[in-house]
Amino acid sequence: MPLTPEVLTAQGEVVAWLGSLDVSFATEDEPWFTIDGVENPRQIGSDGCGGTFVLLPSRNVLYVSSEGRAGIIAGTFEAFIQLFVAHPYWLDILKFSAGGDLAEMRRAADALEATLDQEDDVNAAREEIRGSLDLPDADDPIEALYEAVATSDVIVRATDGSRSRRCSTASASTTTGCCATRRRESA
Repeated sequence: MPLTPEVLTAQGEVVAWLGSLDVSFATEDEPWFTIDGVENPRQIGSDGCGGTFVLLPSRNVLYVSSEGRAGIIAGTFEAFIQLFVAHPYWLDILKFSAGGDLAEMRRAADALEATLDQEDDVNAAREEIRGSLDLPDADDPIEALYEAVATSDVIVRATDGSRSRRCSTASASTTTGCCATRRRESA
Protein backbone atom coordinates (compact mmCIF):
# COMPACT_ATOMS: atom_id res chain seq x y z
CA MET A 1 0.00 0.00 0.00
CA PRO A 2 1.46 3.40 -0.94
CA LEU A 3 2.22 5.82 1.84
CA THR A 4 -0.45 8.51 2.10
CA PRO A 5 -1.23 11.17 4.71
CA GLU A 6 -4.12 8.96 5.92
CA VAL A 7 -1.90 5.91 6.34
CA LEU A 8 0.66 8.02 8.20
CA THR A 9 -1.72 9.81 10.55
CA ALA A 10 -3.35 6.51 11.48
CA GLN A 11 -0.03 5.67 13.13
CA GLY A 12 0.07 8.12 16.02
CA GLU A 13 3.41 6.91 17.31
CA VAL A 14 5.05 7.61 13.94
CA VAL A 15 3.48 11.07 13.85
CA ALA A 16 4.97 11.73 17.29
CA TRP A 17 8.41 10.62 16.09
CA LEU A 18 8.11 12.90 13.07
CA GLY A 19 7.21 15.70 15.47
CA SER A 20 10.62 15.25 17.05
CA LEU A 21 12.03 16.07 13.58
CA ASP A 22 10.04 19.35 13.55
CA VAL A 23 7.07 18.43 11.36
CA SER A 24 3.46 18.41 12.46
CA PHE A 25 0.56 16.80 10.66
CA ALA A 26 -2.06 19.03 12.28
CA THR A 27 -3.31 21.51 9.71
CA GLU A 28 -4.70 25.01 9.87
CA ASP A 29 -8.37 25.52 9.05
CA GLU A 30 -7.94 28.39 6.62
CA PRO A 31 -4.90 28.62 4.35
CA TRP A 32 -3.36 32.09 4.07
CA PHE A 33 -2.49 31.45 0.42
CA THR A 34 -3.94 30.18 -2.83
CA ILE A 35 -2.32 28.12 -5.55
CA ASP A 36 -3.04 28.93 -9.18
CA GLY A 37 -4.97 26.04 -10.73
CA VAL A 38 -5.72 24.34 -7.39
CA GLU A 39 -9.18 25.05 -6.02
CA ASN A 40 -8.79 23.61 -2.52
CA PRO A 41 -5.15 23.21 -1.46
CA ARG A 42 -4.79 20.14 0.75
CA GLN A 43 -2.63 21.14 3.67
CA ILE A 44 -0.99 18.06 5.12
CA GLY A 45 1.24 19.57 7.77
CA SER A 46 3.51 22.33 8.95
CA ASP A 47 6.97 22.96 10.30
CA GLY A 48 8.16 24.78 13.39
CA CYS A 49 8.80 28.00 11.44
CA GLY A 50 5.20 28.47 10.31
CA GLY A 51 5.65 26.89 6.89
CA THR A 52 2.95 24.69 5.39
CA PHE A 53 3.18 21.45 3.43
CA VAL A 54 0.56 20.91 0.72
CA LEU A 55 -0.21 17.75 -1.23
CA LEU A 56 -1.05 18.86 -4.77
CA PRO A 57 -3.46 17.02 -7.10
CA SER A 58 -0.37 15.95 -9.09
CA ARG A 59 0.79 14.18 -5.85
CA ASN A 60 3.78 16.53 -5.54
CA VAL A 61 4.44 18.05 -2.12
CA LEU A 62 4.66 21.84 -2.02
CA TYR A 63 6.25 23.84 0.78
CA VAL A 64 4.99 27.36 1.47
CA SER A 65 7.07 29.30 3.97
CA SER A 66 5.68 31.87 6.36
CA GLU A 67 7.81 34.45 4.50
CA GLY A 68 5.95 33.85 1.25
CA ARG A 69 8.41 31.58 -0.54
CA ALA A 70 7.16 28.36 -2.04
CA GLY A 71 8.23 25.43 -4.16
CA ILE A 72 7.75 21.76 -4.79
CA ILE A 73 10.10 19.76 -2.59
CA ALA A 74 9.08 16.16 -3.34
CA GLY A 75 7.50 14.23 -6.16
CA THR A 76 5.30 12.13 -3.87
CA PHE A 77 4.18 12.01 -0.26
CA GLU A 78 6.46 9.02 0.34
CA ALA A 79 9.44 10.91 -1.14
CA PHE A 80 8.57 13.81 1.19
CA ILE A 81 8.67 11.54 4.25
CA GLN A 82 11.89 9.90 3.02
CA LEU A 83 13.46 13.35 2.59
CA PHE A 84 12.34 14.48 6.02
CA VAL A 85 13.63 11.32 7.71
CA ALA A 86 16.95 11.29 5.87
CA HIS A 87 17.53 15.05 6.04
CA PRO A 88 15.34 16.85 8.59
CA TYR A 89 17.53 19.90 7.85
CA TRP A 90 16.48 19.88 4.15
CA LEU A 91 15.71 23.59 4.30
CA ASP A 92 19.31 24.31 5.32
CA ILE A 93 20.56 22.15 2.46
CA LEU A 94 18.79 24.56 0.12
CA LYS A 95 19.99 27.58 2.04
CA PHE A 96 23.62 26.50 1.72
CA SER A 97 23.35 25.29 -1.89
CA ALA A 98 25.68 28.00 -3.27
CA GLY A 99 23.13 29.12 -5.79
CA GLY A 100 21.54 25.74 -6.48
CA ASP A 101 24.66 23.62 -6.98
CA LEU A 102 23.96 19.91 -6.39
CA ALA A 103 27.53 19.21 -5.24
CA GLU A 104 27.26 22.05 -2.70
CA MET A 105 23.93 20.64 -1.53
CA ARG A 106 25.64 17.29 -0.89
CA ARG A 107 28.50 19.01 0.98
CA ALA A 108 25.99 20.95 3.08
CA ALA A 109 24.10 17.74 3.85
CA ASP A 110 27.33 16.02 4.97
CA ALA A 111 28.23 18.94 7.24
CA LEU A 112 24.71 19.16 8.67
CA GLU A 113 24.55 15.41 9.21
CA ALA A 114 27.84 15.54 11.11
CA THR A 115 26.17 17.84 13.63
CA LEU A 116 23.54 15.15 14.24
CA ASP A 117 25.89 12.18 14.63
CA GLN A 118 25.64 12.38 18.40
CA GLU A 119 21.90 13.12 18.42
CA ASP A 120 20.52 9.80 19.60
CA ASP A 121 16.93 11.10 19.56
CA VAL A 122 17.13 11.97 15.84
CA ASN A 123 18.68 8.63 14.98
CA ALA A 124 16.10 6.80 17.11
CA ALA A 125 13.31 8.71 15.38
CA ARG A 126 14.70 7.72 11.98
CA GLU A 127 14.85 4.05 12.96
CA GLU A 128 11.35 4.05 14.45
CA ILE A 129 9.78 5.85 11.48
CA ARG A 130 11.44 3.66 8.88
CA GLY A 131 10.60 0.50 10.79
CA SER A 132 7.00 1.40 11.58
CA LEU A 133 6.20 2.50 8.04
CA ASP A 134 8.36 -0.14 6.35
CA LEU A 135 9.85 2.88 4.62
CA PRO A 136 12.80 2.15 2.35
CA ASP A 137 15.73 4.52 2.23
CA ALA A 138 15.44 6.90 -0.70
CA ASP A 139 17.95 6.28 -3.47
CA ASP A 140 19.19 9.87 -3.45
CA PRO A 141 16.97 12.27 -1.50
CA ILE A 142 19.27 15.24 -2.13
CA GLU A 143 19.12 14.82 -5.89
CA ALA A 144 15.36 14.26 -5.65
CA LEU A 145 15.06 17.53 -3.69
CA TYR A 146 17.25 19.31 -6.24
CA GLU A 147 15.15 18.02 -9.16
CA ALA A 148 11.84 18.87 -7.44
CA VAL A 149 12.95 22.41 -6.67
CA ALA A 150 14.53 22.91 -10.10
CA THR A 151 11.34 21.94 -11.92
CA SER A 152 8.91 23.65 -9.55
CA ASP A 153 6.43 25.69 -11.55
CA VAL A 154 3.64 26.35 -9.07
CA ILE A 155 2.36 29.89 -8.53
CA VAL A 156 1.38 30.63 -4.93
CA ARG A 157 -0.47 33.80 -3.98
CA ALA A 158 -1.03 35.25 -0.54
CA THR A 159 -4.65 36.03 0.22
CA ASP A 160 -3.75 39.73 -0.04
CA GLY A 161 -3.10 39.22 -3.76
CA SER A 162 0.71 39.28 -3.72
CA ARG A 163 2.31 36.37 -5.48
CA SER A 164 5.39 34.25 -5.34
CA ARG A 165 7.67 34.46 -8.33
CA ARG A 166 9.50 31.41 -9.59
CA CYS A 167 13.22 31.55 -9.14
CA SER A 168 15.61 28.97 -10.52
CA THR A 169 17.74 26.82 -8.24
CA ALA A 170 20.63 28.95 -9.45
CA SER A 171 19.27 31.76 -7.29
CA ALA A 172 18.61 29.53 -4.29
CA SER A 173 21.21 31.22 -2.13
CA THR A 174 19.52 34.59 -2.55
CA THR A 175 16.36 33.35 -0.86
CA THR A 176 17.83 32.31 2.44
CA GLY A 177 15.78 30.54 5.03
CA CYS A 178 13.01 28.93 3.02
CA CYS A 179 12.40 26.59 0.15
CA ALA A 180 14.64 28.66 -2.12
CA THR A 181 12.47 28.46 -5.19
CA ARG A 182 10.22 31.48 -4.78
CA ARG A 183 10.40 34.98 -3.48
CA ARG A 184 7.53 37.27 -2.79
CA GLU A 185 6.74 40.15 -5.07
CA SER A 186 3.80 42.50 -5.35
CA ALA A 187 1.15 41.51 -7.86
